[in-house]
Amino acid sequence: MTQVPDYPIEVELPNIRRFADGTDGIPYVHTFDSGKSGPHVMISAITHGNEICGAIIVKQLLEIGLRPSVGRLTLAFANVDAFHSFDASSPDNSRFVDQDLNRVWTSELLGDLSQDSSELRRARVLRPVIDSVDLLLDLHSMHERSDPLIVAGPLDKGVELGRKVGAPATIIRDAGHSDGRRMRDYDGFGDLNSEKNALLVECGQHWEALAPVVARDCSARFLVASGCCTEQDLPSDWIQASAAATRVVSVTQAVVAQSMNFRFAANFTGLETFKKAGQVIAWNDDEPVVTPYDNCVLVMPSLRQLKPGVTVVRLGQLVDAQ
Repeated sequence: MTQVPDYPIEVELPNIRRFADGTDGIPYVHTFDSGKSGPHVMISAITHGNEICGAIIVKQLLEIGLRPSVGRLTLAFANVDAFHSFDASSPDNSRFVDQDLNRVWTSELLGDLSQDSSELRRARVLRPVIDSVDLLLDLHSMHERSDPLIVAGPLDKGVELGRKVGAPATIIRDAGHSDGRRMRDYDGFGDLNSEKNALLVECGQHWEALAPVVARDCSARFLVASGCCTEQDLPSDWIQASAAATRVVSVTQAVVAQSMNFRFAANFTGLETFKKAGQVIAWNDDEPVVTPYDNCVLVMPSLRQLKPGVTVVRLGQLVDAQ
């Protein structure tokens, strides 16, 4: 079996309890209105409780007292129960309490009160706010140490917003996951005919020191791109040097483990690119998994949650670079 590395915890867990009293009666959710016409912009952190970088940045934005120049700005800590269960001795275990908060975002599931979990209860509390949001940035991090990336969803509008933000440089175009809908795909965000839009940014490995730097940079860029703030509203060192170019990788398929007998051909961590079709990247129940086309990119490979039926890597085609 491919080795699953242990990563050091290089960042300090932020204390966010002082922000428990949110606005509009919603715990850990803070909305500020400029009084001027403009979009409702939201930055959300800790959709997964062990993804610390987003909590660091939302806390910093609240501490500096950022207010929108136009429209409204919401700064939110999402899965606070999972976050408050974080234990450095078993840091993967606080991803969620009962179920993945980033797989529950359908009107049908949220409206079905016969179904209950810690995450569904929190999503139902968050839903009225998210229903009013025009532009969403959902800050995440990854199981393995890899270059950061933007997850833009399946539509052109997501890719266009990713390019407007401009960093991270790799934009993943994808249709989401078979086991539930993400927040970034919810309602108008995933509707071709809606002007609402959303990005999910994977800022690096969960606990690496670079992840908050990436989260800070893309948050600042997103706020400026949305029009709700200007560069002058933000600390001068938040925006990092721009990448030379962005590139788009279109996900075409997921590789699902058939059993615990799955191994990669090497210790892949993400965005490895194979120039030719037919190259072996893994074995699934001893059957080779090969690249289906030239310029095949591995998207977030990981065996950290390996079990039958779990997606262990997604395969994407490099479609364009600018």
